[in-house]
Parts: sequence; C-alpha cells; structure tokens
Amino acid sequence: MPQSHSRKTVQAVVLRSAGTNCDVETAYALKKAGAATKRVHINRLIEKPGRLARYHILALPGGFSYGDDIASGKLLANELRCLLDESLRTFVADGKLIIGICNGFQVLAKSGLLPGFRGNKAKTTLTTNDSNRFEDRWVRLKAEETNCVFVQPGRDMELPVAHGEGKFVAEAETLADLERRKQVVVRYVGPNGKQGAGYPWNPNGSMRDIAGICDPTGRIFGLMPHPERHIEATRHPQWTRHPGAAEGDGLAVFRNAVEFARANLLS
Repeated sequence: MPQSHSRKTVQAVVLRSAGTNCDVETAYALKKAGAATKRVHINRLIEKPGRLARYHILALPGGFSYGDDIASGKLLANELRCLLDESLRTFVADGKLIIGICNGFQVLAKSGLLPGFRGNKAKTTLTTNDSNRFEDRWVRLKAEETNCVFVQPGRDMELPVAHGEGKFVAEAETLADLERRKQVVVRYVGPNGKQGAGYPWNPNGSMRDIAGICDPTGRIFGLMPHPERHIEATRHPQWTRHPGAAEGDGLAVFRNAVEFARANLLS
C-alpha cells in the first residue's frame, strides 16, 4: 500500500498467539468495516514493540491463547503486561482503540487494561460458568448509557457466545465503581429485554448480567459475546424470519471503531 494512501486509511492489527482461533473472522470484520487490517503474532510485537505505533485499532480476538493454561487468557495477559507495557501505555495515551473479544476480554481483564483504573491492576476477572460447562449459544444484549466508542447506547444486539470461563466477577466496591463511572457497556437480557432473566439468557452467571465493560475513556472495550460472528445477517440462526436485515448486529461494533478512528486519529 502506498504511504500516501495509508495515511488516509484506518490501520487495524489483530493480535494472535498459539491457540487463537478467531483472528481471521475478526480481521474480516474490521476489513468489512473499512480498516486496513493485519494479523500479527505476539512474538513479532515482542521483537519490535514499536510496530504497534503503526496502528489505530488493536483487536485481541477469541480462542484459547496458550491453551488457557493456568487460567483463560492469563499467559497472554502476562506477556502484554510484562513485555509490551510501555508500548501499550503509549498506544492508549495516543487516543487509540483496543477491543478484546471472549479470550481477548479475559486478557484485558487479567492484564489490568480493563477496567483501567487504580494503576492498571486487575480488578475483575472472568471465571468458570455457573453451568460448569462450555456454553455455545446465542444471547441478547442491551447497551447501557456509556461513552464507549464501540457501541451506541440503547442498542439491542443478538450475538453468539462460546466459552467455558465467561462469568464476570468483581468485588462489590469495583462493581459500584463500574456502575458509577458508567463503564458497564452491555448486559445480558431475556427475550423481553429485561435484566435478571437468569440462565440461559445470562449464559454464565455474570454478576449484574455484565457481558462487557469499557475503560473510563470508552476506547478500551471487552466483551464475552462474539460480534465478529454476526457480521452477515445470514449468520443468525433465524435469519429467514428477518429477510430485510442488511447486516448482522456485530458489524456496527467494528464500524463505530473505524469511524471514530477515521475522525479522530487520521491527520
């Protein structure tokens, strides 16, 4: 790509490691949303951390990084925290965007990038589902009033989940801070759009039905459901009942990020 063109194009990087398995779908979603996208192995960034500065959006996709040894996302989180901390701090300070999906959300939480206060220490985690089994199903989400770049407040979405450790937990003080700071972005809701519907609508038993949170700036976002798996309308299992749908609910998440980056990060 010529340099003159790249200055006008939002650049996104999808970070992968051993065990990552949603990087291709995530790259497809970002490309469809209008970003020039590359899939990059974590080792390449560790070799040259300065490479991260080329990009406007960093995506941590789903999968089972390093086989989820120790705990889901823990080893990749340690790599980010110990080997790429300075580059990530600069990336965030420059107003750039980070999204973590499923395993990526686990990484953001365990690295301390989310919820992003009190010295970037881990204050939340994702743990074993209440059902004690892997949950692979579609869920309904309601977006809260937040400043999250990725999701419009009040938006309803239907997205699939696929995880064994997706239960969002935090101490009471942290939960209160998240609510007070309006960092809870999406919650699991029942078929009537209301919270508290229980299993299977909340597929993992997450506290306060929390499915995704952001940092105080709204530019770092993590969620357990997979927006990259509902880019095309026909991906929904009941798509024939909604023949007029032009696109899947997940595409807006990536388009919002690309549009924000285009408006605020391109000179």
